Amino acid sequence: MSNDKGLQDAHVKIGTKQTMRMVELGQAEEVYVAEDADPRITSKVIALCNKNSIKVTYVDTMDNLGKACGIQVGAAMVAIVTP
Repeated sequence: MSNDKGLQDAHVKIGTKQTMRMVELGQAEEVYVAEDADPRITSKVIALCNKNSIKVTYVDTMDNLGKACGIQVGAAMVAIVTP
């Protein structure tokens, strides 16, 4: 990922449950999804993002997405939320 610092500095919610909640509440501006995450987990969020016209950006691995957010573990998805 090229904007590693950007995700660390942005208002983010990390993980599937928090991302889903932010999308449902209409507070997500953009959602990052790891391409190697389980599609059974990500497909529902991606469909909801498409329905609500929320931009979905794909990241190659869960590890890279986690690192971009400044955490030591992988992340399947991350939502950038309105402050």
